[in-house]
Amino acid sequence: MDTTGRKTPAPLPIAAWQALGPAGAAREVHARVAALPPALQRAALAWLQPEPELAAELAAGPGRSEPADNAAPAQANPVSRPLHGVPCFAKDLYDVAGVPTWAGSTFLPQVRPTPGDSRLIRRVRALGAAVAGKTHLVEFASGLTGENPHYGDCPHPLFPDRLSGGSSSGSAALVAAGAVPFALGTDTGGSVRVPAAFCGLYGFRLTPGDEFIRDAFPLSPTLDTAGWFTAGADDLLTTWRALTGGPTEAPRREPRGCGLPGRAFLPEMDPGLDDTCTRAAAEFSSPADAATRDQLLGDWRDNLETYLTIGLSEAHAVHRAWLAPYRSHYDPAVWQRFADAGRLPPEKIAGAHHRLQAVRQSWAAYFRVHDFLVLPAVPFPALRKSGCTPAARRAILTLTAPASLGGLACLTLPVALGGGLTAGLQVILPRADSPVVAWILGKCA
Repeated sequence: MDTTGRKTPAPLPIAAWQALGPAGAAREVHARVAALPPALQRAALAWLQPEPELAAELAAGPGRSEPADNAAPAQANPVSRPLHGVPCFAKDLYDVAGVPTWAGSTFLPQVRPTPGDSRLIRRVRALGAAVAGKTHLVEFASGLTGENPHYGDCPHPLFPDRLSGGSSSGSAALVAAGAVPFALGTDTGGSVRVPAAFCGLYGFRLTPGDEFIRDAFPLSPTLDTAGWFTAGADDLLTTWRALTGGPTEAPRREPRGCGLPGRAFLPEMDPGLDDTCTRAAAEFSSPADAATRDQLLGDWRDNLETYLTIGLSEAHAVHRAWLAPYRSHYDPAVWQRFADAGRLPPEKIAGAHHRLQAVRQSWAAYFRVHDFLVLPAVPFPALRKSGCTPAARRAILTLTAPASLGGLACLTLPVALGGGLTAGLQVILPRADSPVVAWILGKCA
């Protein structure tokens, strides 16, 4: 139940969706979407596949053209198609054949044709899942709080006076609202980690340049990653194994990891939230020793400026041809961000890329000794509109930029706060298929 007294359906795990059968699962998606508050529907949902077509896709075999009994659960090899019969949503940066990709804007299909399915869409379908719809986002993925002037700021499903977080706002909100068991997002500077933490979800971020992000509509190709959300640890483990090929066996030894409190490099962080995250991290990691802590903090000193310089200069390059003719169509804040980046001196951009390599070398040294690092994912719980300030954005990026610049995979774990609000931990990993993921999720299940 949300804070207005409206009853919110409990999320169903993947196995429960599979047990509904294709027709039942399609009907359930539509019923759950119809029950959402209108403001959440408008702000989160970009496109919903009609129920008959969704049922047919859920029933289809591996080739997507084989007839199947639409009244019975989809049958498949659970090893080759572990997501058979499972509906999901996709952030509207991924192309779905026959559906325009808007990327949170009002004009993108006018300047960019939508090709066939993105590679990640093809992959989840090959694994047996069906794309139930596409989700809204912060315009062109340039933001972390879930604001969008065209479709509405995306409300938190349980706290409608707060926002879900962004830029993968719609995907996170719809999983938290129980509309589907998992949804695809992207993460450049925290756009999986932040909404997962705000909405009490599990999330996973892959790595820049991998096959699943290369054909999504870009914000910053050097930093963009694919990712997704689930409501439970077991479902995150299932989707992680399916999408990364991560190991099914336990690690041969207990992984070595340590944690840093947020206040170590963000003094203004909420101390109560930071302490709660530190206690949660202590369940599977130890505090970093003084030498490790000092080394990391020294290496991260210029992270925020480095991230903003690289990210925004690349965003400007993507949008350069559209900024003048389509100025009135952009969110003014996003337009200004991209336009200002066009005036960055070339030597500043080159210096940022030099620092990026130094950060990645620092991480490589860390991972020669450790298997993971734990940091808070957010400095505060889900924000109200009045709290969505440039200072708040910089505070979030201070926590998320180290992993973003490192080009590293991240597992996000929810952390309960008082009154139903949540924060999160980001478990930073050297590679997406690290056995640490299964080890930690096993402790969460």
